[in-house]
Formats: sequence, structure tokens, C-alpha cells
Amino acid sequence: MHIELSKDKRYFSIGEVAKAFNVNASLIRFWDSEFDILKPKKNAKGNRMFTPEDITNLQLIYHLVKERGFTLEGAKTHLKEGQKKTLDKFEIIRKLETIKTQLTDIKNEL
Repeated sequence: MHIELSKDKRYFSIGEVAKAFNVNASLIRFWDSEFDILKPKKNAKGNRMFTPEDITNLQLIYHLVKERGFTLEGAKTHLKEGQKKTLDKFEIIRKLETIKTQLTDIKNEL
């Protein structure tokens, strides 16, 4: 999973986030209600506006629930018990995936 969102933006709408994760907006709303680490701001209309930090946390939740098969309770426990360690491992995995993609591209050009 590779999320493409502009690094220049400070806030992302729930529609942008759902599209980037290829999930329904209802799932993002559900995760927002279930996970304390998500703290989107709400605009005057009451729409959720996600920060880059929220996006990172959503990537971590997505990784645990969708890619590793954690239950929601398991993911919550995992995040509470070792959030920093989990985040570090998650970032290492993402960097390695990027390197793998780059190496595959180089190999295909040979």
C-alpha cells in the first residue's frame, strides 16, 4: 500500500483520505470513532479534516487491520502497548517497500 497525498497540504478531507486508501469513507469514520490516536479537526460544517499525522496513524491502522489481519481490539492493544516501536517498524517496512520498487524499476530497465 502506497498512499499518494500532497505533502504540501495541512489538511485532507475524508473523501481524499478514503480514495487514497481505496476504502469507503464510512470505514475511515468508523476507525476515527474506534481509535484514540486519530484526532481529525472538524470544519465549520462538521466535516473531518485529517492532518498528516492522522494520515500516518491511518496508514498504521490500515497496516495492522487490513495487511496483518489484526482485530480492532488487537490493533488498539498493539498501538497502546508499543506505539513508538510499532511506528518505527512500520516506517522501516515502508522504506524497504519503496527501495524494492526502485530496484525492481532499475532491473526492468536493464
